[in-house]
Amino acid sequence: METRRDVVEFGLRRWLIVLGVVLAPLMETIDSSIVNVALPTVEGNLGATLDQATWIVTGYLTANVIVIPLTPWLQSRFGRRQYFMTTIIGFTIASLLCGFSSSILQLVLCRIVQGLFGGGLIATAQAALRDLFPPEEVGTGQGVFAVVILVGPILAPVIGGALIDNASWQWIFFINLLPGIVSAAIVGTMLRNPEDPTVSPVDGLGVVFIALGLGGLQFMLDEGERHDWFSDGSIVAATAISVAGFAAFVWWELFGTRTPIVDLRVLRSRIVSVGVFLGAGIAATLFGTILMVPQYSQSILGFTAYDSGELMFFRAITVMLLAPVVAGLVGSGRLDARIVMATGYTLTAIGSVLVAWATTSDTSFGHLIPGLMIGGCGTAMLFIPLLITIQSTTSPQDAPKASAFITLAFQLGASVASALFVTMLDRRTQFHTDAIAGSMTLASPAAHALHSMTPAQLAGLVAAQATTLGFADVAYAVAALAVLLVPLVFLMARQPRDMSGGLALE
Repeated sequence: METRRDVVEFGLRRWLIVLGVVLAPLMETIDSSIVNVALPTVEGNLGATLDQATWIVTGYLTANVIVIPLTPWLQSRFGRRQYFMTTIIGFTIASLLCGFSSSILQLVLCRIVQGLFGGGLIATAQAALRDLFPPEEVGTGQGVFAVVILVGPILAPVIGGALIDNASWQWIFFINLLPGIVSAAIVGTMLRNPEDPTVSPVDGLGVVFIALGLGGLQFMLDEGERHDWFSDGSIVAATAISVAGFAAFVWWELFGTRTPIVDLRVLRSRIVSVGVFLGAGIAATLFGTILMVPQYSQSILGFTAYDSGELMFFRAITVMLLAPVVAGLVGSGRLDARIVMATGYTLTAIGSVLVAWATTSDTSFGHLIPGLMIGGCGTAMLFIPLLITIQSTTSPQDAPKASAFITLAFQLGASVASALFVTMLDRRTQFHTDAIAGSMTLASPAAHALHSMTPAQLAGLVAAQATTLGFADVAYAVAALAVLLVPLVFLMARQPRDMSGGLALE
């Protein structure tokens, strides 16, 4: 086995490297969400249809998830510093090309390239942060990483709204230029490789199989609701390709090749395998709120994109303030990570219930803030203990592999949650529409008032009330999911027995 170097840094040099490392995943997490705010503007400016414009998001996410599990092999093959710097430069250049795109086809192609480079940013950054800090300070490094991962998607709507309102849609891509240059310069000159690159055969079939599996799954999740799921042939075909791709990939990686491109055996660790499910659950509860609250506040309450983003900022600031405290207490071993996570899921559920209670057709800005802030407290108490437990209980060789699986789980959890919650919103809105319309009879107490409304006004009233109730139902579903995940937390290890690494399987 390749001997690993001690790449722990100290003092100002360490924090300069941390700055360069975290700027990369911060760009990626903001960029993956910020585009949603600009889609209507992009459609108008480039003369694109809705179906064409959604490929700006679908193409990026599909390319992104395909690369994530390949990241450990790419780091090992080319060297962490070299690979990380290449992905940062590639992502930055692709961002500029996206901003300069003059047609929807050009923009979609540039977004796919951006996604291919962006897929390596998060897992590589997490592995680098793990090695920059000594074992007793693992909580600090993973706390910094968690803040970036959690706050980026929350801040994206307010940044996107401000850029759309005050500049142009191109600036949602141009803002990556400065952080990209700074990050690439620091990483390229200061980050050290924990080991030399190792030449190993390329597992071509493994790449093909995982691309089919993840690509088909991402397409199904992104396009399923718009195409009425399995009533559409393209969704059925994508699902079949995904299932076949995953089945072939698992068999090939475990039994068909001596040089697997993804080491599935790391999932034999209970901590890593349970962590994958918890990571997906954290993303699902987080993105369930991030997706629905801005839509509700804009479509029902009439907020601007900036106003709805500003609302989400209250959740972000809670995460930023609480995260260092959680990282310090869990990283030092003073608090059981499992108890902290169970409390986090409980607070997430309470926050979602409060948001559901405040979800009416005329609620105020301030009424939504308590639920969002309590939910932010819950989010801060989830991802940080999970990362600290996994990073402190896996060996230095397995840590990058575990990081890639958690990153992939987080990304897929967000995609699955988005697809399911959007579908649920549609179904529950239709249910409430039928219920409200059916209750509007001449015997209704409101019948006299309804007589003064035109059919169009009446239809609009019914639609608004039904949609509002649908949003509330989704908030309740997020709360229920958080509660269901609490027992799973206690399958994690109670406390790392050796903070220097070494797989804990108890």
